[in-house]
Amino acid sequence: MTPSPISALSPLDGRYASRLAPLRPLMSELGYMHRRVQVEVCWFIALSDAGFAEFKPLSPGARTYLLGLVKNFSEADGNAIKDIEKTTNHDVKAVEYWIKSKFDARPELRVASEFVHFACTSEDINNTSHALQLKGARDQVILPALDAVIGKLREMAHAHADVPMLSRTHGQTASPTTVGKEIANVVVRLAAAREKIASVKLMGKMNGAVGNYNAHLAAWPEFDWEAFARKVVENPEPLGLGLTFQPYSIQIEPHDYMAELFDAVARANTILVDWCRDVWGYVSLGYFKQRLRAGEIGSSTMPHKVNPIDFENAEGNLGLANALLKHLSSTLPVSRWQRDLTDSTVLRNMGVALGYAALAYHSLGIGLGKLELNQEALHADLDASWEVLAEPIQTVMRRYGVQGAYEKLKEVTRGKSVRPEDLHGLIRSLEIPQAEKDRMLAMTPAGYVGKAAELAKRC
Repeated sequence: MTPSPISALSPLDGRYASRLAPLRPLMSELGYMHRRVQVEVCWFIALSDAGFAEFKPLSPGARTYLLGLVKNFSEADGNAIKDIEKTTNHDVKAVEYWIKSKFDARPELRVASEFVHFACTSEDINNTSHALQLKGARDQVILPALDAVIGKLREMAHAHADVPMLSRTHGQTASPTTVGKEIANVVVRLAAAREKIASVKLMGKMNGAVGNYNAHLAAWPEFDWEAFARKVVENPEPLGLGLTFQPYSIQIEPHDYMAELFDAVARANTILVDWCRDVWGYVSLGYFKQRLRAGEIGSSTMPHKVNPIDFENAEGNLGLANALLKHLSSTLPVSRWQRDLTDSTVLRNMGVALGYAALAYHSLGIGLGKLELNQEALHADLDASWEVLAEPIQTVMRRYGVQGAYEKLKEVTRGKSVRPEDLHGLIRSLEIPQAEKDRMLAMTPAGYVGKAAELAKRC
């Protein structure tokens, strides 16, 4: 079978391939190879500057050439590495051999070729490569996509800050709010979750086979290898990796930061699942209409339907993302003794987990852009729910010491269809100041929204 989008095993590389184009160069196997080349080159150049008599500083031309291998890394280069791997049956060694093959026509580099991958274990290259992959995915895809959703929600919160809406606690009519305030709740939660994602320190270790610099010190016992490794890991790109140094590890970096990052993304996703379900319900109630797209069909047999499919798709993909993210966060920090390979195959699915999240954010953006407020439905719902004013009336009654305030309102309202005149009759019978009676008589469900508008505008 010739590979094509419709023959892809994963819908991320099939049906939804075009939507995930920005993530693919970062989290694919090609992206992984690219980052491995970057780490190997960075380590090699740093060794040349370490002051060793056996490895003199590289010339400017050699440095430019090496950095060019990283900058210009292509799919053809990735395929060349895969061809070498067919012989080595070892993916990191294949990268090392590919880099050395690029030294053949450059005597300065060829004579120093044994310093490629010097004193490194494969995991020195892999863990830093994974961190660089996640750095790119987080900063270039996940955070911008979340920011777009947050920005749209904030815009909606402000635009609809003053639009009253009936609340439903336990699915029952409850104290009114505003459309903008309910959206603002999501904005504030999501913004906090976004900051948690952004604040996770992406770690890297370069300390050898079991984390003790054994091979390094065998070669140069007096050299401060820990300080050297820290410099390579923490210095900014391109001559460093721009990560946070991990000083303690077994053969693998412990992956605790990965668990923290994936849990943070999952938390943001859970907030969005909550919102998807709420907005689905608001569409069902008629609070929102959805703009039509020419030619789009909602049902194969019911031509009237305009389904909230973008929010349903987002919810489904957020669930898939979280299932994978939670498996990653619970599995990756566990390794038998100094190393087992459980994490290796699991780590190759980081892009799948983040891909489903990115796909969900994309669907959310489309769905939010199609929403139109239906103020007539909102007003009708409020006007049919005068029972919600039982709360403010009994609260004022309590202020003035009216005995059994709650019980009296319960008798008038609970489980009944309440009319304005039912409440007004009770209000007029109360022994409270006339000004308070007048204020309550003027109250409507649409006007009983507290600080909702102010809170919405402030988010």
